[in-house]
Amino acid sequence: MNHELQNKLEQLIERYQELGELLSDNETISNQNLFRLYAKEYAEIEPVVLAYSERQQRALELTEVKQMTKDSDPDISAMANEEVNKLENFITIMDKKIQVLLIPQDPNDNSNIFLEIRAGTGGDEAAIFAGDLLRMYSRFAETKTWQVELLNERLGEHGGYKEVIARITGKDVYANLKFESGAHRVQRVPRTESQGRVHTSACTVAVLPEIDDIDEVKINKNDLRVDTFRASGAGGQHVNKTDSAVRLTHIPTSIVVECQDERSQHKNKARAMGLLQAKLLENAKRKQTAEQAETRRSLVGSGDRSEKIRTYNFPDSRVTDHRINLTLHRLTQTIAGELEPIINQLMQEHQADQLRNLGFSD
Repeated sequence: MNHELQNKLEQLIERYQELGELLSDNETISNQNLFRLYAKEYAEIEPVVLAYSERQQRALELTEVKQMTKDSDPDISAMANEEVNKLENFITIMDKKIQVLLIPQDPNDNSNIFLEIRAGTGGDEAAIFAGDLLRMYSRFAETKTWQVELLNERLGEHGGYKEVIARITGKDVYANLKFESGAHRVQRVPRTESQGRVHTSACTVAVLPEIDDIDEVKINKNDLRVDTFRASGAGGQHVNKTDSAVRLTHIPTSIVVECQDERSQHKNKARAMGLLQAKLLENAKRKQTAEQAETRRSLVGSGDRSEKIRTYNFPDSRVTDHRINLTLHRLTQTIAGELEPIINQLMQEHQADQLRNLGFSD
């Protein structure tokens, strides 16, 4: 463990002990806002402190056991050497774990999300592919016991969607799906292709965190235009009788959102407001980080075939994520919702980037 990292950890231990004293202080206990602030910081630091304490305890044991390797009794020396190997491996693992724990957590990782899928280049085939992507994410959500609800959809003429927006709720949804934003490309023979030629089509995927704190993005009522209309699509006679669907237009940014999933106009407006807040927050973040090279990873693009983060090649049963040069010959499983092999690799690469930025790389 390098000296810089060790100093940082010692400082965290001091702060951890200080917070423990502050949390037991009567003045802090009587101020609930301050108490919550300290408790949150304490909880964030604690896993690092506990891991480092365990690592240091094993380091002390290692020093003692190394002395035993010099014992004149060959059996004791052999046992000690075996224990040295175990402890050294454990310490190496703990060093890596501590580094990962020191990576600042994305504040949105625990958030629910709005998933937007739009057909790009490719006409009917792109719309069909948008439907395939929605099913892929829905099946992945099932394996995670997340809930998926459709908020808005524009159906394709021959199946799939020209555009579909869903809300996905559950544990660590954004943490798992935040790297899915971008252009997804498919290469396959369309159903309508009579000569068996492979076509290339594309869709854009956007993953937006849902904002829990309604005050985080303030929307001036004067900047908002609210339109109501009758919901389209299946729904029996009800959809023809009431103007339950809601369209919100944020005039300063020209952002428009719709929701027609719920039968209640009030519920649709609440859902649409949540989506609008997410879009405005994403808009603000994009402006803040536009000059940073890292934002290239999260750009959705225009839906053109040449802009891509991932390609799904059906003739070769191949999936390629171009950002990390990962190719897997398991397209059937991927389209069926088995996304973890790709998501885990993306997370690991992201962690490695952050560690390099923190100066912890080898």
